[in-house]
Amino acid sequence: MNRDQLKVAGLWFLFLFPLVVLVIYSFAGRWTFPSLIPDTMNFRTLTYFKANGYKILTHLGSSFLYSIVAVVLSVCYSLVPAQFLSRADFKGKKLVESLLLAPAVLPVMTFSVGIHIIFIRLGLADTHFGVALILSVYSYPYMLRALISGYKTIHPDTLVCARNLGAGFWQILWGIEIPMLLPALTAGASIVFLVAFSDYFLVFLIGGGSVPSYSGYLFPFLNSSDWSLASGLTLLFILLPVFLFVVLDLTVNRLYRKWI
Repeated sequence: MNRDQLKVAGLWFLFLFPLVVLVIYSFAGRWTFPSLIPDTMNFRTLTYFKANGYKILTHLGSSFLYSIVAVVLSVCYSLVPAQFLSRADFKGKKLVESLLLAPAVLPVMTFSVGIHIIFIRLGLADTHFGVALILSVYSYPYMLRALISGYKTIHPDTLVCARNLGAGFWQILWGIEIPMLLPALTAGASIVFLVAFSDYFLVFLIGGGSVPSYSGYLFPFLNSSDWSLASGLTLLFILLPVFLFVVLDLTVNRLYRKWI
């Protein structure tokens, strides 16, 4: 085994070892120190999943829904400023970029308290759209940075030629920019989705307990002594985004080969 293969094997070990531990914990019954393997095994976690499947799927579906909406909104926020910042050169550009990226570096408490009052007045509190909106505002800087890098790979003359040939705004956007921005969109969407899907505080604050979230469902188990159920639910929390990213990667690769 050469050095590159050893590196790949090491990365797989670092990725899979925590998952293996979670799987073992999910089916562990009695596990006393200093045993390396559980003293007893049971299927209580599977029984819990079967008995509470509807509730788990409701929270998963809710988290998936507002996370996807947050991704779509973040793209809408970021396309125009990303195009402008990738090509314009003016005094104060770094300051403008810093202000646009501020939500990602501000403490969540500082960011959310004032906005919560505004959301209550606008009637957006305790709604799925309100949760998706606050998450998109908080996480769009990740999409913005990805799209700025993506737009830098598109030569301005490409768009000029398209306009000279009579292409309109939407034709340029869907026919040129979106296909060429696909890798950047995929990278930004992955991060925004993860941030939105795993967030607890903003969902709890803006959702007010009315909007189901899987992070809110999981949190009490993580604070309990029931490590079996906590591990099983955490595995589900990990596997859903991994599955979605695999599907996204396969879909994007197919589209990219078709368009480009």
